[in-house]
Amino acid sequence: MNSLGGENNYRGIIKGTVAFGGVQFFQIIVNLIRGKFVALFLGPNGMGISSLYNVAGNTLCQFASLGLNLAIVKEIAVNKENKESLAKIVTLSRKLILCTAILGAFICIIFSPLLSKLTFGTTGYTMGFIALSIMVFFTVLGGGEMSILQGLHYVKPLSFASLIGASVGLIAGVPLYYFYGIGGIVPAMIILSVSMFVFYYYSIRRNIKFDKIKIIIKENKESIKNLISMGLTLLAGAMMGTVANYVLNNIIRIFGSIENVGLFQAANSIANQYVGMIFTAMALDYFPRLTAVSNDNTKMRVVVNRQIEVVLTLIAPIVCLLILTSPLIIQLLLTDSFYPILPLMRWMGIGIIFRALSFPMGYISFSKGNKKLFLWTEGILGNTFNLIIGGTMYYIFGLIGLGISIVVVYIIMNILYYLTNYHYYNYSIDLRILKDSFIFIFLPILVFVGSFIKIIWLSYFIMGVMSIFMCFISFRKLRRMFSVKDKIL
Repeated sequence: MNSLGGENNYRGIIKGTVAFGGVQFFQIIVNLIRGKFVALFLGPNGMGISSLYNVAGNTLCQFASLGLNLAIVKEIAVNKENKESLAKIVTLSRKLILCTAILGAFICIIFSPLLSKLTFGTTGYTMGFIALSIMVFFTVLGGGEMSILQGLHYVKPLSFASLIGASVGLIAGVPLYYFYGIGGIVPAMIILSVSMFVFYYYSIRRNIKFDKIKIIIKENKESIKNLISMGLTLLAGAMMGTVANYVLNNIIRIFGSIENVGLFQAANSIANQYVGMIFTAMALDYFPRLTAVSNDNTKMRVVVNRQIEVVLTLIAPIVCLLILTSPLIIQLLLTDSFYPILPLMRWMGIGIIFRALSFPMGYISFSKGNKKLFLWTEGILGNTFNLIIGGTMYYIFGLIGLGISIVVVYIIMNILYYLTNYHYYNYSIDLRILKDSFIFIFLPILVFVGSFIKIIWLSYFIMGVMSIFMCFISFRKLRRMFSVKDKIL
């Protein structure tokens, strides 16, 4: 039988997820340290200005890249065994990314007075946005280089470049806050973007040898069209998510209050930070592996099922601890006035379990190049369900309804993903994996139910015991997976 390759056995999946998860954790720590220095040297006003620059810059980068990054990952993962095709895709991708980077920087310069007015309510930051164009340029370029490493599934070089680039950006940027105050915010952002690009570019030069080829646009119109089409599909899906979130926040404001909008965003932020590392790591590690076998439905089914098994094993204890420690997290990261989000966070924890189950299935259609199906399921239906169910549940139940809606939406999305993937690609979940993974869904639900017990000490005792038991089972399962040296399908 054919091999799936070492990177798709349990050991490879766990190592990849842990490696990328470690990078994400490090980058979160770097951001927290940077935020601390911003708060220390610039104060609340400077922190607000820094935040607004970051939001504006990241939004510009997202639109400037045209969603090409994941499209590049897909094309490189599919062609990585063919040196000629790979060299062509890499060269073509770099030219496209260079064009989008120049376009993004140009837009930032041309519309700098408008961006300053929209962001800060004054044109006084126009020069800041002109300088920010440099950050946009190098961030888009760096994202393209990262996509090449990701598509080739070069875990170590990508992790190393991310760690060193973020560290250099932090070390070089902090003195700017000290010496130049608010005037050092944009230069620090520029240094970070340049350092990330340099180390991604260096990692590719050091680890990958490509034959230099000349790209003639007329001869590659189809490849260019395909990359841009896939990228725009992703961008459209992201825009739909942004619009849906904006409308939902307005529904909360209209039928509730601005305070409830803040409470919802606070709960959402904490829940996402708690598990964001796993989902981001899985996206970085899993998608190129899935794309590499996307032409073989049998291999694809194994990769998806193993990913479901691994991610549930990793996420279940985190969810149990989130439900258990929510009051402590609120006290540490927020204030007592945010205590009303406690039940909302616990419902979100259960939603995360079903999100983890759906996540691997959600990438199948895009890895297959079925842009229309991906846009309908992920972009249109997913965001429509989120908006309608979220708005309805909030209107009926208030804040806690938003948590309930997340659980309902992801249960529906699991059914939708399974039925569409079964219909189009003959995908099915392995009964053994479904049976083995049941405990990783059932125990977090038991911890959640334990949170409703009125006797406080008994409630925390039951949640604590169940959480410890869940951690033990997960650790044992991961150790068993890591020791299995299977490479056969």
